[in-house]
Amino acid sequence: MSVLVTDQGFAPVDQPNNPAQVLSLGPETDPDALPQSLDGVTLVRIAFPGVADGRGFTIARCLRRMGYAGRLRACGQIMPDQYAMARRVGFDEVEIDDARAARQPEADWLARAAWQSGSYQVRLAQV
Repeated sequence: MSVLVTDQGFAPVDQPNNPAQVLSLGPETDPDALPQSLDGVTLVRIAFPGVADGRGFTIARCLRRMGYAGRLRACGQIMPDQYAMARRVGFDEVEIDDARAARQPEADWLARAAWQSGSYQVRLAQV
């Protein structure tokens, strides 16, 4: 089983009714080879096989720069400390397994939910 992490905390995992609306990408996906058109895709799932593998962040940022406006979900080995980065590059949510949710409870994730206020970019804009 899995849990979704959002800025509001833990939620049940949901999927679009039509599997054709979901695109699953691995970390080995070449950002330059991403499809130019994602018509009909409402959810892109990007796998994170390990906490030290940040290639999914690059893929997410590229998708947003290409204009993808649907849901982006990071799936797998993400830690609460990486949540702010995930949100800043364009992810809407993170999917973790129940074991990780037990080790890193909702409070750990909610402590990072104010991801917009803590970035150096925001602090620089206030100067």
